[in-house]
Amino acid sequence: MDMELNEILKMQNQIAFPLYACSKEVIKQYRPFLDEIGLTYTQYIAMLVLMEEKACSLKDLGKKLFLDSGTLTPMLKNLESKGFVKRTRSSVDERVLEIKITKKGESLKDKADEIYKKLPQWSNLNCCELKTLHNLLNKLLEEVTK
Repeated sequence: MDMELNEILKMQNQIAFPLYACSKEVIKQYRPFLDEIGLTYTQYIAMLVLMEEKACSLKDLGKKLFLDSGTLTPMLKNLESKGFVKRTRSSVDERVLEIKITKKGESLKDKADEIYKKLPQWSNLNCCELKTLHNLLNKLLEEVTK
C-alpha cells in the first residue's frame, strides 16, 4: 500500500465520518427537548414537514426525509396513536396513503419553535457560521442525491 493510500484511509481524512458523528451528536442535543414532548428525532422532523404542509402522501414525506416506507410506516402509526397525525387512503387512488396533521399535532408547533431557539446555544457557532454550514450541507446533500 503506498503512502498516499495510507493517508486517504486515515479516519481523520474521511469526509463521511465527521458528518456521521456530528449528525449523531447534534441529534443527541435534541433528545432532552424531544423527550419532553414524547417524540423521537425522526418523528420530530416528520412533524415539521406536516406542520408546514398540513398534509402529504407517504411517498412525498419519504422523499423529503430521505426515508423509505418501511421506516415511515411504524413511525407514523406511533404518531397516529398519540393523536398527532391521521393516516387515510386517498379517495382518488387507494394505493396512496395520505398523512394529515391533527389539531393535537399542530399544538406541538410552539414547543418545536422553543427547541429550535435553544439549540444554537450549545453549538459555539455564530449565526453566520451556522448559516454557512447549513448552506454547505444542503449543497452537499443535493449533489449526493442527484
